Amino acid sequence: MRNTSLLNIKDLTVKVEEKSILKGLNLEIKEGETHLIMGPNGAGKSTLGNVLMGHPQYVIDEGNIFFQGESINDMKTDERAKKGIFLSFQYPEEIPGVTVENFLRTAKMAVTGKSIFVSEFQKELKEKMDLLKMPYEYKDRYLNLGFSGGEKKKNEVLQMAVLEPKLAILDETDSGLDVDAIKIIYEGIKNIADDKKSFLVITHYNKILDYLKPDYVHILIDGKIAVTGDIDLAYEVEKVGYDNFKKIAGTRSDMNE
Repeated sequence: MRNTSLLNIKDLTVKVEEKSILKGLNLEIKEGETHLIMGPNGAGKSTLGNVLMGHPQYVIDEGNIFFQGESINDMKTDERAKKGIFLSFQYPEEIPGVTVENFLRTAKMAVTGKSIFVSEFQKELKEKMDLLKMPYEYKDRYLNLGFSGGEKKKNEVLQMAVLEPKLAILDETDSGLDVDAIKIIYEGIKNIADDKKSFLVITHYNKILDYLKPDYVHILIDGKIAVTGDIDLAYEVEKVGYDNFKKIAGTRSDMNE
């Protein structure tokens, strides 16, 4: 039985301050699939994550984003979150005065629209923190304040675990982390995954392939997906770099003119 289409991006063109970043991008993600997006700096990887989450700085010039068959082009960020889309930040913000526990409980209630008893939430939170090997006392610390880079990234994955989105977009969650931290984060993601949850993982590094096996790998070049393949494509990039893929993208661009 084929999985149901969850996200369908069609001919997406996006501008930031009148500069085109995404240029006719197409991508489909089905329920339970993990997709890896790779590409050189400036290709549009983080832009893709931000526009899927509805960042107001990114203007959709053409094309459509469908989530569970419904266009979300005009939806606000909170509406997208309630539908089940989550974006982890590459550089998580520090928020003094707001504890990890209060932030996550408030976010959970906002997304689900349901009240949650403190004792009930604390039990769930401890289970998720144990999964990510985070000390339980972190729940009482202010959100990301004084956290190391690895702790901030773990906290992003903890948010994902608590909110249980249908589509999790991970924007370079592995950047700046040592091998042990990467292992903990992605093993935590594996434990959270099921046949209904989908992941869009944006990365520069192949190290995550030791822990996370994508169904599809996409090479993003100059605002378009130049090549799609399986995990072997990621290993090819590691060996030869992006130059060959830039040539492919350039050839396709010439053919479309």
